[in-house]
Amino acid sequence: MPATEPVRLGRKRALPSCPNPLFLKWLTELRDEAKEKGLKIQYTYQKAINSLNKYPLPLKNAKEAKILQNFGDGICKILDEKLQRYYRENGAHASIHALPKGAPPPGRSDNNIILAPSKKKNAAGDQGKDGGGDGGRKKKREYVPQKRSGGYAVLLTLYKETQVPGSKGYMFKMELQAEAQHLCDKSFSVPDLGSKYTAWSSVSTLIQKNLVIKTHNPARYSLTEGGLALAERLASAEQTNPDGDREAVRSELEATEEDDHVVDLTGSDEDEEEKEENRIHPAERQPTVTEVSCNVDDVHSSGKPQNSQTTMTTSRKPNAECLLPGTYEIMLCVDFIETTGGSHHRKQELVKELQRNGVNFDIRKLNVGDFLWVAREKVAPVAGQLRAPVGRELVLDYIVERKRMDDLCGSIIDGRFREQKFRLKRCGLHKPIYLVEECGSAASHLSLPETTLQQAIVNTQVVDGFFVKRVQDVRESAAYLTIMTRFLTKLYQNRTLICRSRELEGDGGSDEEERGLPSCSLMSFAEFNHGAVKNKCQTVREVFARQLMQISGLSGDKAAAILEHYSTPHSLLTAYEQCTSEAEKEKLLSSIRYGKLKRNLGPALSRTVYQLYCTQGALT
Repeated sequence: MPATEPVRLGRKRALPSCPNPLFLKWLTELRDEAKEKGLKIQYTYQKAINSLNKYPLPLKNAKEAKILQNFGDGICKILDEKLQRYYRENGAHASIHALPKGAPPPGRSDNNIILAPSKKKNAAGDQGKDGGGDGGRKKKREYVPQKRSGGYAVLLTLYKETQVPGSKGYMFKMELQAEAQHLCDKSFSVPDLGSKYTAWSSVSTLIQKNLVIKTHNPARYSLTEGGLALAERLASAEQTNPDGDREAVRSELEATEEDDHVVDLTGSDEDEEEKEENRIHPAERQPTVTEVSCNVDDVHSSGKPQNSQTTMTTSRKPNAECLLPGTYEIMLCVDFIETTGGSHHRKQELVKELQRNGVNFDIRKLNVGDFLWVAREKVAPVAGQLRAPVGRELVLDYIVERKRMDDLCGSIIDGRFREQKFRLKRCGLHKPIYLVEECGSAASHLSLPETTLQQAIVNTQVVDGFFVKRVQDVRESAAYLTIMTRFLTKLYQNRTLICRSRELEGDGGSDEEERGLPSCSLMSFAEFNHGAVKNKCQTVREVFARQLMQISGLSGDKAAAILEHYSTPHSLLTAYEQCTSEAEKEKLLSSIRYGKLKRNLGPALSRTVYQLYCTQGALT
């Protein structure tokens, strides 16, 4: 057995000093800040620190560091910005190779050891056990990000909503974005150049930290107890120290809070100054889009508010963003299914006819309907950007479902006919149009009698309340769409359009419709198309309605009438259990009234529903 080699005793060789202490200091600060936020980019910064410590030559700027491992465009850009700031503060000839005051020693262990993500928790626990003294009792710092970013604006907006008397306690996405925008420097809808993230991206962090809760579909956002308490303290800290930096705000929060919270907040509460500035200098705003807190009821058909002072100080309206006359154009939207698949020649003929007629149209995916019209905001290209900013789009109240006779026959057989009409009624647009192409003598060769198809078309007009337009072929369909586009362009020519949320349907615009004027309170295209998704997550009430509509003879109006009394299967079964006899159960739904004429549901349909939900075993 070989003898054990003697242990060599002696002093450790001193590590050479880092020739780039300023870059090392900045990278260490970035790493520590990311570590406080719990971001995984801390490990990237740590790898860059390790590479910089091993590099023996001085660097003149951050671009030279690209040759080092783990130095990408992002890190080099951050270091260049810090370097330019350093030159402005200390002079153009200031040395960057001397160790600044307070810089960490280049050979320090925390600058050279990277902590694996899986061992981070255990290592922190061991430090707390072995450190003793103040280190074991040190409280985790509460994180407050820089002001005027997305999450901070969202928190303060939701907090202000809770302070409004009679508040519903939650906000929808569109109104939350509109109300929080003036508290944030970044856009909630358009990402910055070269980035895919918007200010809205920080909401997922607020939900993850249990500060904001997201419920229902469409989504409703509200503050949790922790988020409400934190937003209240944050608003109070901002009032007492409106110009304070992050450290000042953090110190005020730590003075009022003893528990440990990890917070991801962004933004500011300085909306009063901005409102005052807008009130005094309205002409300095951009002419294309005007954001005014105006009441929908105060807007005339001419698009001008009744009183400028009233419009700037009246109660908050969700999504109160206006498109002024001349700042938008009417555009036809064509579902891409109408231009691809099937008879390609026939579908391309529609596009060619629209182009020949000079119609301004766009082909996109529509989750319901085949054609609709949007008011698209006119935006000017921005200097230095490849593409012009994306303008807002508000959906007009008209939507078209196009049917050839053969397609109509197939949809009646497979059940799509009723479902499509039901979805068109619920899409949020009040003027649905059924465009029927007769196809000449082709209807005589279909699997259903022509009388059945004609009866279905009449029912669509009389019972469902759709406007039915009959045409002979694709060319007449394109002509009708052309005429409608020109008609809507003239109809909305001198009107101010106001963006509203779909959930607040009916807030304004109803008086205009009663006077025969077009509704100027419209929803955005993004919200409309998202709300019309066919296979989206559904509530119990919606699934129950779809179940009822599978029964022969039970239309959407009848299903809606049943849901007014029994919103879930459980409530219906509970009502059946409370009945004393079999006959009473069968007639439970017979007296429910439905539709405009308020007719009774009837005993036959009531009996069918009872048998479906209460019969044990297979139905006979």
